Formats: sequence, structure tokens, C-alpha cells
Amino acid sequence: MPARNSRKEYLENGFYHLYNRGVEKRIIFSDEQDYAVFLSYLKEYLLPKDEFELRKKLSDPTLSYKEKDKIIKLLSLNNFADEISLLAYCLMDNHFHFLIKQGSSNSIDSFMNSLGTRYTMYFNRKYERVGHLYQGQYKAVIVSSDEQLLHLSRYIHHQALFSQGNALRGWELPSSFPEYLGQRKTQWVKPEEVLNFFSKDKSNYLLSYEAFVRQNGNFDSVSKLIIED
Repeated sequence: MPARNSRKEYLENGFYHLYNRGVEKRIIFSDEQDYAVFLSYLKEYLLPKDEFELRKKLSDPTLSYKEKDKIIKLLSLNNFADEISLLAYCLMDNHFHFLIKQGSSNSIDSFMNSLGTRYTMYFNRKYERVGHLYQGQYKAVIVSSDEQLLHLSRYIHHQALFSQGNALRGWELPSSFPEYLGQRKTQWVKPEEVLNFFSKDKSNYLLSYEAFVRQNGNFDSVSKLIIED
């Protein structure tokens, strides 16, 4: 019997919760470098690629071989800036969560396969291992209401803030929560779809997105959208 959310229904302009975890629940981010590499891949896939400027640089006769090779790789790299909007994310030790809006109906599958394959190659090379890194194909479930959209973003950021591992690390897990608080601006993270539901009056904390995330409560409204145990 297929695992929950393994069967995917793709719709144009649909909102989705995407997640995956390590095979046998193994660690997929062992140190800060692993997190940084994964985030750098997201950036390269989701930021618009200026091919004209890249080709202009490539024609520079003073460019080193290493710099030329990097530009050629960037030119050949898939880009999803016009197709994928990343609304929220959180990277855990052994799994990750994305809240995404896609354009065409096949955008997510192309994006996730590119990201998953590339990171697996990096991880296996670094740790001298072979084989699958993830527990099967990524899971995807469509978000069908505004309520689900809001509470799913809350669930994702809640994971980063209140994970048991945080106290041991002494630092917060990588997530888009700083973008939602206005503490960081990242071009490839798009919090506006969610933040438009909340007050922009900073003097009224109780109506803010931060208060919404930090409140105690269950996630019954999104129980079908989140990762199974």
C-alpha cells in the first residue's frame, strides 16, 4: 500500500507541502556546511538566471579556467525562477519541509528531482558513500484552503523554533522564519502570500505572524498535510 502523500496530484498555480527524509530516517544534514550547500542549490534554482550577463562574462579573455567552468555550469543548470515560488521552508537533521506555489503542473517534479539528485551526489561524495539518500520519492500534498496555507506555514516554522535538537546545537535550524519577521531579505523566499493575512502594525504583536507561530496549539487543520511518523 502506498505511503500517505506518495501519490501526487499536480495543479497549475497550486500550493503544496513538499517533504522528504533520509532513508531509514538517517541524517541528511550532518553539519552547517551541508545546510549551506543545500541552501545554495535552492538559491541557484530559484533566483532568475541572467544568461546575457553570464555569456558576456564568459567572453572575457582574462577569465580564469575555474571561473569559466563555473559560468558554464551555471548556464547549463536548470532554473525554476518563473515556475516555483518558495513560500516557506525548514531544514531538519533528517528531513526537510517546503511550502511551494508552482506555475505549470510539472514544475514541482522537475524542481524536486533536480534538487534531490544534485544534493545526493554532493552528500555521497563528501561522506564517501553510495546509494539512495532519501526514503523514496519526495511527498507532495496540495493545500486546499487559506486556513491550511496559514497553519502549514506555522507548522513549518514551529519545527525550526521548537525542535529538541535546537537546545543542543545552540543555534536555530535553517528556516524562512527570519524572512517573515523582516530580519532578513532573501530574493528567492516569498513570504508575502502568507504575510498578507496578518497585521502590518508592529505595535500590535498579538495580530502579528510571529505571535501566530509562537502560540501553543495543535495542528489538526493540517494533519493530513504533514509528515507521518
